[in-house]
Amino acid sequence: MGDMETTKQAPMSGRKAQAARNDELIKEAARAVFTADPGAPISAVAEHAGVGISALYRRYKSKEELLQRLADDGMDRYLSVVRDALAEEGDAWEAFARFMRRCLDIGAGSLTMRLAGSFPVTEEMSRKGREIHAATTELLERTKAAGALRPDIEVGDVSVLLEHLHTIRIGDDERMNRLQHRYLTLILDALHMPEAEELPGPPPNWLELRGRYDG
Repeated sequence: MGDMETTKQAPMSGRKAQAARNDELIKEAARAVFTADPGAPISAVAEHAGVGISALYRRYKSKEELLQRLADDGMDRYLSVVRDALAEEGDAWEAFARFMRRCLDIGAGSLTMRLAGSFPVTEEMSRKGREIHAATTELLERTKAAGALRPDIEVGDVSVLLEHLHTIRIGDDERMNRLQHRYLTLILDALHMPEAEELPGPPPNWLELRGRYDG
């Protein structure tokens, strides 16, 4: 019993806890700053986060490294959301619609067009990208099999739709979010039409989506 107790994770020290809070502030600020202006200097992120530039550079050696971290974190969040959707056992369409709404809320696709080509893609990020593609394909195929999703929708379509929803930047944050969800609801109505006329042209494929990051 005593051995089990000694394996419990000790709470973070005050310094480590502050460093963790600073890191989250920095990443949150970076997402806001670089979504608005991809060419902004890294000093703008420190100012937005309310931390000293030295605190930022202790965590990230360059803007490029910070962008890589943002992209990697975004992949992790997306994987979590799509896996949650796949784990649902209820109505296939409702699971897909919740997935799309959660993707919008976590900012999936918000930085893709803005930052594509501005940092090198690591092998680990490529691996996660393939995992994301496979998991999303599985979710789409399940929804199609239930007769709830038009059959010509592919992963590339989902990626592009989410990217474009994040280009809606009207009003303050609350108003902007409501408008993004307004147009997502319209998009979901269009997707929920398995008998609709076939869309023109093929969707963007994996190589086209991946190639944007090569700069």
